[in-house]
Amino acid sequence: MGETEDADADHTTTDVQGQKCALVYECTAPESISGKDNFPFLNAVLKNPVCKLYRFPTSDNKWMRIREQMSESILSFHIPKELISLHIKEDLCRNQEIKELGELSPHWDNLRKNVLTHCDQMVNLYQDILTELSKEAGSSFKSSSSKGEKTLEFVPVNLHLQRMHVHSPHLKDAVYDVVTVGAPAAHFQGFKNGGLRKLLHRFETERRNTGYQFIYYSPENTAKAKEVLSNINQLQPLIATQADLLLHSASQHSPDSLKNSLKLLAEKTELFVHAFKDQLVRSALLALYTARPGGTFNKTPSPKSGKEERHAQGQSPPFKRQDSIPHHSDYDEEEWDRVWANVGKSLNCVIAMVDKLIEREGSTQQDGDGEAEPEGADAPPPQEDWHAQLQPLILALKDCMGEVVSRAKQSLTFVLLQELAYSLPQCLMLTLRRDAVFSQALAGLVCGFIIKLYTSWHDPDFLRLLSTVGLVVQYEGLLSTHSDELGMLEDMAVGISDLKKVAFKIIEGHSNDVLPVITGRREHYVVEVKLPAAMFESLPLQIKEGQLLRVHPVLFNVGINEQQTLAERFGDVSLQENINQENFELLKDYYTIFMEKMPPDYISRFQEHNDLKGLLENLHQNIQAKKRKNVEIMWLAATICRRLNGIRFTCCKSAKDRTSMSVTLEQCSILRDEHHLHKDFFVRALDCMRREGCRIENVLKNIKCRKYAFNMLQLMAFPKYYRPPEGTYGKADT
Repeated sequence: MGETEDADADHTTTDVQGQKCALVYECTAPESISGKDNFPFLNAVLKNPVCKLYRFPTSDNKWMRIREQMSESILSFHIPKELISLHIKEDLCRNQEIKELGELSPHWDNLRKNVLTHCDQMVNLYQDILTELSKEAGSSFKSSSSKGEKTLEFVPVNLHLQRMHVHSPHLKDAVYDVVTVGAPAAHFQGFKNGGLRKLLHRFETERRNTGYQFIYYSPENTAKAKEVLSNINQLQPLIATQADLLLHSASQHSPDSLKNSLKLLAEKTELFVHAFKDQLVRSALLALYTARPGGTFNKTPSPKSGKEERHAQGQSPPFKRQDSIPHHSDYDEEEWDRVWANVGKSLNCVIAMVDKLIEREGSTQQDGDGEAEPEGADAPPPQEDWHAQLQPLILALKDCMGEVVSRAKQSLTFVLLQELAYSLPQCLMLTLRRDAVFSQALAGLVCGFIIKLYTSWHDPDFLRLLSTVGLVVQYEGLLSTHSDELGMLEDMAVGISDLKKVAFKIIEGHSNDVLPVITGRREHYVVEVKLPAAMFESLPLQIKEGQLLRVHPVLFNVGINEQQTLAERFGDVSLQENINQENFELLKDYYTIFMEKMPPDYISRFQEHNDLKGLLENLHQNIQAKKRKNVEIMWLAATICRRLNGIRFTCCKSAKDRTSMSVTLEQCSILRDEHHLHKDFFVRALDCMRREGCRIENVLKNIKCRKYAFNMLQLMAFPKYYRPPEGTYGKADT
């Protein structure tokens, strides 16, 4: 690969052809090499770095220096523990609400008992997993050989930051990051019946077609019920607190303070009332009413299909869809409107009283500023007791809210009871699978986001992109669409799609408290990322004030191994084709928003150096071409992500072998295309990184052997540049 210039730096090794491989030096303390990475916060997140240095010739016979670094992350275990704790809290709250549903008919009461039995078992399972993970204090790595362990199923497999730092004679120093991680998948549960994508579709189909006594609620409506319940739990204490502050302002007899407190109370109460103006709440109230002792299901008159007609005639248990609200002759549908309307009326009474008190105060002050009273006249009236006059109105407001909350929480909890009741334990096992897959995906995402933030916080264009549009997060999948890996890809697709539920918030941190915190629930998570005070103060105001920052995950998969050959010739590759097409549309949508929302001056500068439109068109053509093992899709998607300043991921089953081939190929391609690596040294640089670089160390730490898990027959099916050099492969996969 070329001779080193300094004799004391010559640590080259020789490959099997006798050519020198330009491994200059192996370093175990990479933070000492470049102060740019020397952040205490970042060092607290990254662990056990491995660093290799290279020197390669450029096209004009100069030298570029490359520092390749691979680090574990303590977030591999920290994020799952945070997430499982949230799940336990959420599920305990839900179970308690189910217990407090009140009296139900024997049919529904038996179902409730069955649901609670299973849900308590699930909570106990999560608590056991959390206990086991808590024993792994300080752990930062789950090996590929541990991917099937039950107690570690929430932990991502082989998660690492792969970084290449280029010191080029032509350009400014550049850093390229890729997060490598095993495909988020439920290895412990296995793939006999497929992965999440197939299982969720089957689950939903069965739920729609069930003949049991359930009111059908779509996944969207079930999610809506959870959202409204969450809003109730958040808004009710806020309103109560604001009402108490209003009374405190009244006690102080301060008009300005009273106005401000009233404004905040009115805003929160308006949000509260708006949350219940939903047809789902009305429908759920009636559904619960019919489930009480003596209640029955009756359908509103509407055209019936043959199946529905039989149900109506009692030939099988009744079944309704959400677009047909149940009707009960004794149920007053206007009652709910009156209940929550009373909240608004109570608030209006409070507003009117505050206006009246402030008006009187103004009149009193004007009288006091007038002419002196004649001697012997009555003394001025004493100051009014605002607190005494407002207190009964505030209590009335709280009572009205309490009635709304009691009814709405019970009715929406009844929706969730039905979601759980009709297919136990399948429903809960799917929840467990989805939680585990999401946990793995989220741990990698948080790691990638933090690294990106720490690398780019000083770049105003990056911060503008982050706050205006959000970051694109591009996942490169190398899974085949055959056998177990088909199920893994189905899991991975859902897990990555679920990352849309995640938002980030940047807060000021302290040196002894650096790890991110997760809040929220299954449908909506907020990850609080901490920055040192000096870095935090330099952020734009809207980010410092708590703006929620979004990510836009996309997944492109191209199977490259011999199993994919079987799938292409004798099996089915439609899953891969569908995923690539769906995610291309997502990426195109992101690009459209990017072009619309970013400022014109940025767009003009951006377009001078990027032909993103052409790259997107090329990517679309390659996806439509349906060419076998079309790795051009991978390269185009990765290039688009880097040019959009996004976060890059590369995944295969264990992020060990195929991932290593892809990462090293990407690094050498960047050196060639961006830093003028001499064309005659491309393949030798590639072999050098694969033989002596960080990725062979990754193999060693996973399986205690310096051999990629390929054999000669397998490699014949691989695309040319994804094949490792002789002598570096031969061990069976794990």
